Amino acid sequence: MIPEEIKVIGFDADDTLWVNEPYYREAEKQFIQLVLAYGVKGDIAAALFKTEIANLELYGYGIKAFMLSLVECAITITGGAVTSNTINQILSIGKGMLQRPIELLNDVKLVLERLDPRYRLIVATKGDLLDQERKMKRSSISSSFHHIEVMSDKKEQHYIQLLHHLDIEPSEFLMIGNSLKSDIIPPLNLGAWAIHVPYHTTWAHEEVEKDPVSNQFFRVDHLHEILNLIPQSC
Repeated sequence: MIPEEIKVIGFDADDTLWVNEPYYREAEKQFIQLVLAYGVKGDIAAALFKTEIANLELYGYGIKAFMLSLVECAITITGGAVTSNTINQILSIGKGMLQRPIELLNDVKLVLERLDPRYRLIVATKGDLLDQERKMKRSSISSSFHHIEVMSDKKEQHYIQLLHHLDIEPSEFLMIGNSLKSDIIPPLNLGAWAIHVPYHTTWAHEEVEKDPVSNQFFRVDHLHEILNLIPQSC
């Protein structure tokens, strides 16, 4: 069980609170169809992933960074043959992603309503600030959160900064998310608690080979199951 001493519960946003990664995979398929018209050979998805990873340090995470990588990849793998019309189509793919309605995952509102009376609930997510603020505003759940933190990345130093801002010790913090790499392992390494809620689609960059070994780590299959682990009486 999660201890009584927990003061703050952090939730990842994308693919923990609402659908996200499937939209990227759908966009990737559309991109592949566009560049196949140029006679491109080889693994286009692998070329795109390589471009995304190479650009992370410059662009960070989120749809806008993804759009830039799509354009760069198209230019590279077509040998510069890609037309302005195709570039416009690629940009339209990204704009379409930015305009998608928010699809909350099952039981999100129930979980927040149950936990809100006792804990400070926050969102700790990475990505583009404007896009994440827009999604949170359209989600209808922003009022449930005491604080919303959009992080440039989610490594240990970023969680240290977050905990300092919240004025709590790691042992008083619980992080919940779908990514072992970003949501679970860094806080655990600092002495916090973590619950992994896997999502059926995960970006390759977020995958890790082994689960963390810690008595402060838990996994559930569905978000509502965290209520079985977290004390809720005030």
